Amino acid sequence: MSDAARLTCLTCGQANRVPVARLSQGPKCGVCGAALVAHKVAELDSASHAKATRGDDLPLLVDYWAPWCGPCRMMAPEFAKAAQALAPRVRLAKLNTEDHPSVSQQMGIRGIPALILYHRGRELGRLAGARPAAEIVAFVQGKLGAAAR
Repeated sequence: MSDAARLTCLTCGQANRVPVARLSQGPKCGVCGAALVAHKVAELDSASHAKATRGDDLPLLVDYWAPWCGPCRMMAPEFAKAAQALAPRVRLAKLNTEDHPSVSQQMGIRGIPALILYHRGRELGRLAGARPAAEIVAFVQGKLGAAAR
């Protein structure tokens, strides 16, 4: 990674450049003021999903879910715990597949909950089914370790 990281604001979709040394200091979007690296899960729409998965310098783990899905609702607190554990090295977000069916179709989502890890426009891995926070963190760390080799 260079001196600055490219991050898409998960709220407004604006591209931002943030000094790598400041990632842990709570950088904010230059347009809307939203936190770029939060210790919580962000909600994505189809536009912000497309921008954030295309080329951000920070890994992004997306949970594809639906409100009627029991396992999705059951995993939500665990996903939030994983967001706490992985920030500021990884951002976590959710995409409601019921509200954005074209995205889930485009990504080949066959069952939910489904987790996909993206980094610099590439899909690094998928994890299906409800998981505890420790498994989510281990999955991300394993994939990022493998990508660095």
